[in-house]
Amino acid sequence: LKEVSKRLPGFPIVLHGSSSVPQEYVKMINEHGGKMPNAIGVPEDQLREAAKLSVCKINIDSDLRLAMTGTVRAFLDEHPDKFDPREYLKPARANIKELVRHKLVDVLGCAGKA
Repeated sequence: LKEVSKRLPGFPIVLHGSSSVPQEYVKMINEHGGKMPNAIGVPEDQLREAAKLSVCKINIDSDLRLAMTGTVRAFLDEHPDKFDPREYLKPARANIKELVRHKLVDVLGCAGKA
């Protein structure tokens, strides 16, 4: 990426499959019936570096799906009597919101630049 940025300044680069795969959500999924024993992703420090170069888009959807899935699995496992999506989706949405905040502010450095 450094070489591309040097040779083609301002050339827009998109990183596909760049989720960091937060291990707390992988663990949550595995502890509540999921099977993702070897899930790994791109380290956040590498994403932070990429965001400083000519990268204009970094795809992190897998991280969001892990947060949603892990939270829903944990909620339903811990509350087997619950079936109202409003109850189990509320904490899942909150975790996604916090994860997006973390990625935008702490990792990608793009908060407030829209």
